[in-house]
Amino acid sequence: MSDTQIQLEGTLILADPSLRDGFFNRSVILLASHSADEGAQGLILNHPTGHTVGHFLKDEAFSHLERIPVHIGGPVSREQLTFSAFWWNPTDGLHWQLRLPANEAVERSKQPGIVVRAFVGYSGWTAGQLESELRRDSWIPARPSASLFGKEHSQDLWAEILRDMSPYHRVLAELPENPEVN
Repeated sequence: MSDTQIQLEGTLILADPSLRDGFFNRSVILLASHSADEGAQGLILNHPTGHTVGHFLKDEAFSHLERIPVHIGGPVSREQLTFSAFWWNPTDGLHWQLRLPANEAVERSKQPGIVVRAFVGYSGWTAGQLESELRRDSWIPARPSASLFGKEHSQDLWAEILRDMSPYHRVLAELPENPEVN
């Protein structure tokens, strides 16, 4: 299969256990856009900062968002807080809307079936970079499920998804974070 045939938009990629750098260690990333010619962008779903939106936005107009946990979306543009909305359609799967202004995030968060998340930064790859990393087995592609946004997006999400993929992936999920120290 050539790189131009790979279609990853809407796919989750999970960091292979060998990928242990600071940002991507045990990451679950939703690829929001992907093109062999233009590269890819996505959001790390499972790296909470320990802060909520209320820590950053004090205005009463955004009080509906104050309890939403803020996650590190990736190493690019980490100086800006952004919102994204996610929902599941039984017919065609996961949908998302990225980089929502805060006032629109408030409105989307009031709609049934829509989950709003807050992120600082995003993950990005130049043209061909992600395909090269996939050939080196740095990432494990997975399809999102309807239950994805009903789960807590903590570091445990990586292992939860792997465990459900196959017996081989269950073994990967159970590996200690630093197997060489055992």
